[in-house]
Amino acid sequence: MATTTTTPPSQSRPASPSSSDADMDDSVSSQTAANYQFPTHRYKRQQTQANRIPLVFVACGSFSPITYLHLRMFEMAADFAKFNTEFEVLGGFLSPVSDAYKKAGLTSARHRLRMCELAVQQTSNWLMVDPWEALQEKYTPTALVLDHFEHEINVVQGGVLDDLEHILGRYGTFIVERTGTDIDDALSSLQAWKEKIWVIPQLILNDVSSTKIRLFLRREMSVRYLIPAQVIQYIEENGLYEEEGAEGKGKGKTTTTGKVLYWERGSLHAKRKVLLLGKGI
Repeated sequence: MATTTTTPPSQSRPASPSSSDADMDDSVSSQTAANYQFPTHRYKRQQTQANRIPLVFVACGSFSPITYLHLRMFEMAADFAKFNTEFEVLGGFLSPVSDAYKKAGLTSARHRLRMCELAVQQTSNWLMVDPWEALQEKYTPTALVLDHFEHEINVVQGGVLDDLEHILGRYGTFIVERTGTDIDDALSSLQAWKEKIWVIPQLILNDVSSTKIRLFLRREMSVRYLIPAQVIQYIEENGLYEEEGAEGKGKGKTTTTGKVLYWERGSLHAKRKVLLLGKGI
């Protein structure tokens, strides 16, 4: 697909923060594999700086539930790309894992999709939620998720070693530092791809995690100002994360050492690049 098109940049499409059944009718959480549609309503189809390489952010993860730190990762990555690289960001996507991921504390994909959707509806004008990965019956490796986005963006729209080579060799990686992580130690096993790894520092430390949010909720502690108000409302309305061990309500364990973003290097006038924040968030 061409780097630029004649279609003007899409604008944000604010939606109601209500989590009522009426809103659910048009929600990505109501999609199935049969009626799946790739979201483009906030996708900037035309570049404003023709000398830059078009770039798309994609965040894969559990998002059980989504937090403000998940959203901040996009903003940090966008700032880094703007001031430190040759890229121009055209859009960002959240891609929740499917129920086949089988992670402790993972509530149903339908709920996680809706919470992600509520989180970005009125807080962002460039982030979208793609349900494709969540709709898959089997767990989808990160490399294949990247291939899906490349197909949708470049064609339709105009952790094994093989996967590492696929992801880091073909796409490259940006990493957003995580509080309390020894980033050098975390990257020590990835030195073969060091030329394609960029580290983005956290200028304001934030160690909020979905694991901590679930713990607060089970203890009936406030999570206000840690996650979007619309997400809190949805959790309360659906009774999510109330008990440990219940379906989608159990305690999880986060083992991720950092947030990983992938990008594909190529000709300046070739394809729109896909950049991904990795799983385990």
